[in-house]
Amino acid sequence: MDIKSTKSYLYWLYCQFELITCSYLMEPWEKLLFYTFNITMLATALYTAYVFVSAHLCSAFQFFLHLFGNQHENTVSVVK
Repeated sequence: MDIKSTKSYLYWLYCQFELITCSYLMEPWEKLLFYTFNITMLATALYTAYVFVSAHLCSAFQFFLHLFGNQHENTVSVVK
């Protein structure tokens, strides 16, 4: 892969991002605030997805195991 074409492509993506968000019209301090806010929101969303989605998947997996009759090993069956 050509490094120059990769660098050019990343710069093109950055320019597209600035055009879409109209951040090319902002002053440098406004860009700093805008990018800081966006990165903070992205990090918060990723952290929330990492913490809560995994917990929900674990709970759903346990529910479906229980639903289909598989019991935990520590569950004691009472047989008369």
